[in-house]
Amino acid sequence: MPTALITGITGQDGSYLAEFLLKKGYRVVGMVRRSSTVTFERIEHIQDELILEQGDLHDQSSLVDLLENYKPDEIYNLAAQSFVPTSWNQPVLTGEVTAMGVTRFLEAIRQITPKVRFYQASSSEMFGKVQEVPQREDTPFYPRSPYGVAKTYGHFITVNYRESHNMYAVSGILFNHESPRRGLEFVTRKVSYNVAKIKLGMIDKLPMGNLDAQRDWGFAGDYVQAMWLMLQQDEPEDFVVGLGVTHSVKQLCELAFGYLDLDYKKYVVMDERFYRPAEVDLLISDPSKAHAKLGWEPSVDFEGLVKMMVDADLARLSKAQN
Repeated sequence: MPTALITGITGQDGSYLAEFLLKKGYRVVGMVRRSSTVTFERIEHIQDELILEQGDLHDQSSLVDLLENYKPDEIYNLAAQSFVPTSWNQPVLTGEVTAMGVTRFLEAIRQITPKVRFYQASSSEMFGKVQEVPQREDTPFYPRSPYGVAKTYGHFITVNYRESHNMYAVSGILFNHESPRRGLEFVTRKVSYNVAKIKLGMIDKLPMGNLDAQRDWGFAGDYVQAMWLMLQQDEPEDFVVGLGVTHSVKQLCELAFGYLDLDYKKYVVMDERFYRPAEVDLLISDPSKAHAKLGWEPSVDFEGLVKMMVDADLARLSKAQN
């Protein structure tokens, strides 16, 4: 039975990856931070099948202990300060966790388990002010937020350890991936949740930022399969993962509201508080390498994703009302 260690297991991606690996027959160890408010909601249904251990990307000794105790075959580093707007308010914290945390982990691996296979969660936010459309593995990075900058550091330190220490360390450059488990602060979930609230008569307005921003949105449950596939290859390589199609926030609103027979123009109001200091306007992936080399194919398109999220939030809120 192979052992996988997942950081960020209580997050959206961590919960889907844990489910996926359990079905594959893995022993799954999840690293969780010591916190006064630990939330296991996303993994509650599989918690009895997991091994949960305390650890922190700020603390290299805790990472060393985990590696010594469990000798994992695969490590998936999904933990990060992952909300872009927060990175403007907390840039130092974002750098400590999202950038330096990767270095601490790689250094612990180099010392304790150098043969382990390591996956780093890179991000399309590294492309930022895009230098070409669509974006592929060799597109230059131009991050436009402290989060994007930190992820770029994490990406290149992973490349550096792979090339300098002959480690199996890869980065998945994942474009936006969403699900009913997405945090309420993210725009897709903000829309699906509030559309459901409007439909149920709980609120009558939805404040939004830049409706013209475009993203390449896919389903998180599909994307964790690509993470696993990256660690099954003969040679370590980085891959872009996305749907290869782009939609605007406006189209997201039109689809979500329209699905419940509502006109978004009657409810969406512009609010400058939700504009970014430096916007990323057009992110669209070229996932052809992932299709060709990994054999990865997504199962959920953008429309299916939005409907899935609206349905889930409508059911969740309806249940809470009753």
